[in-house]
Amino acid sequence: MSNAVDPPARHNDRPRKRIHLAAHFPGVNNTTVWSDPRSGSHIDFKSFVHFAQTAERAKFDFLFLAEGLRLREQRGRIYDLDVVGRPDTFTVLAALAAVTDRLGLTGTINSTFNEPYEVARQFASLDHLSAGRAAWNVVTSWDAFTGENFRRGGFLPRDQRYERARTFLHTTWELFDSWHGGEILADKESGTFLADPDAGRFAHHDAHFSISGRFNVPRSPQGRPVIFQAGDSEEGREFAASSADAIFSRHARLEEGQAFYRDVKSRLARYGRARDDLKILPAATFVLGATDAEAAERSREVARQQVSGRTAIAFLERVWNRDLSDHDPDGPLPSVDPYVGETTLSRGRADTVSGPDKLRVAREWRELAEAEKLTSRELVIKLHGRHAFVGSPATVADRIDELVQNDAADGVILVPHITPGGLDEFADTVVPLLQERGAFRTEYEGETLRDHLGLRPPQRLGRAAGEERNAS
Repeated sequence: MSNAVDPPARHNDRPRKRIHLAAHFPGVNNTTVWSDPRSGSHIDFKSFVHFAQTAERAKFDFLFLAEGLRLREQRGRIYDLDVVGRPDTFTVLAALAAVTDRLGLTGTINSTFNEPYEVARQFASLDHLSAGRAAWNVVTSWDAFTGENFRRGGFLPRDQRYERARTFLHTTWELFDSWHGGEILADKESGTFLADPDAGRFAHHDAHFSISGRFNVPRSPQGRPVIFQAGDSEEGREFAASSADAIFSRHARLEEGQAFYRDVKSRLARYGRARDDLKILPAATFVLGATDAEAAERSREVARQQVSGRTAIAFLERVWNRDLSDHDPDGPLPSVDPYVGETTLSRGRADTVSGPDKLRVAREWRELAEAEKLTSRELVIKLHGRHAFVGSPATVADRIDELVQNDAADGVILVPHITPGGLDEFADTVVPLLQERGAFRTEYEGETLRDHLGLRPPQRLGRAAGEERNAS
């Protein structure tokens, strides 16, 4: 018996939007089900190769790697679910460029504890080595805990992180744009290469950076890497609207996705940008089954595996800000209130619930647990173990198409719970259905990641080579 339903209606009778698909190689989170015998290494290069080549076989836009600059801690010990020994992002992406042909290669690189010249040089090199497939997820960090790994330490106040990120990004753009593309010419008579005297010259001076010299990597195939940003705050949304080509969203459900989509897209015009200049791509977990009922049962089992008793306690401690190691995860929520002082129990994480908000969140969790008679672990599973897409291949294809056609997203970044083979079933069953309805490509139509995403070439900064920029 078929589980197929009629595809979603086109929004306002406009032509069907093309869906963008990407894949996230999981990292520091509880998504991976380590207890599953199919779960493989997050360090062995063969895992990255299998994952990337599956994504490319399915004609995905890109592969995405997250990166943490320090192993997180819980109660002074390395957090259980962190991957110890994860190879450096640039090293992995450069190696994957050699075993793929069209797949975009996206890496998270921090703008707080790096320098513009170094990062620009690495991304320009990756773009050359991959023939135009490089992308940079620009992230920030503010905590002293992470800063202890670096000379700068934790000096950067939290409220200044986006200021530095904006300046950092625009400084790298000056470096990328310091080459016009045709400055190196071959002199056949002498057998040497000649460069324009001004090629690569730059000078930048502001509150964060004072650098000058000559950028030593010629202009790459895309001109600049595709820029990604992940941030849900007011500052993060504005940063994405002004400077990013795509934004990672956490809103993979229709109504909340539509609200986020409207808000971010509405910000583009004041920066002289069109709606299609910024792609919105929520991260999305998924569980497939032969039928919707089978997938639902699998989803429940996977959620139980993803949120063990110990993991549930770790989630509670992030809100309660107290040592709950003696708490029974299969009993009710803690009766004590959260500690609203400085967060010291969980270190190296983005603190999404801080200060007095902890009291509000604990109250809301208690009300939900009491209403539905949930244990601590069951509540955490309900709140954090939900999967964005659950069903037969036909049902999942419908839900993804519905999300995109109704302007809740421009595509999705899939996060499987098994590595490296967790993408295989989706590639073999869901992708063909999206292709049949004309919502997803059957072949790559361009060479670069900008081509895959339908992005225009980057507009060069309006200044002469070598002209000094002094920021106020």
